[in-house]
Amino acid sequence: MDLLELLDEIRILASNGLKYADNDYDRERYTRLLTLVSEHYGHALDVPAAVVLERFRVELGHITPKIGGDGAIFNDAGSILLMRRADDGTWCLPCGWTEPGETPSQTVVREVKEETGLDVRPTKLVGLFRRPAGGAFGPHAVISVLYLCEVDGGALTCSSEGLELRYWDVDDVPAWFAHHERMARAAKDAIGDRLHED
Repeated sequence: MDLLELLDEIRILASNGLKYADNDYDRERYTRLLTLVSEHYGHALDVPAAVVLERFRVELGHITPKIGGDGAIFNDAGSILLMRRADDGTWCLPCGWTEPGETPSQTVVREVKEETGLDVRPTKLVGLFRRPAGGAFGPHAVISVLYLCEVDGGALTCSSEGLELRYWDVDDVPAWFAHHERMARAAKDAIGDRLHED
């Protein structure tokens, strides 16, 4: 198990324990767990433990994984549109966190526009994909909601988050971000299913 995956699970247990604790002894134990997790997160991510702890404390309610929306856009040749990320140079689907009051499909429309300049319409839910917390993925568990999308307009324009936009054959991508290869292959399978339905 990756250290960040373990820390994320303990953080969730501690935060939810604090929410539901009904005596001072349990609150003290959960607070200690959250403090320990903050110290280790801080060390792993090079962020002061006090800053990490404050971020954890402002989360309200029952702690759950983060939700993101991802868009799969294919051209007529069956290649998928990917963005080369500015922070690490890996290739990813257009994606982002779901904002308050927003559905995952609305997230996809917004994020695709922001990251690629394209206006899209989600046409099919491909699936939900769990990404655990970890050194290769980031400090929080994520549920990605993946949609096939069709382009309705706009012009391909790279945002500040990316270095390049390009249509790739799924087998030729040199370096994938996180679990995006798995999602891209699932989307390609869904495209194949749709072609067989027509």
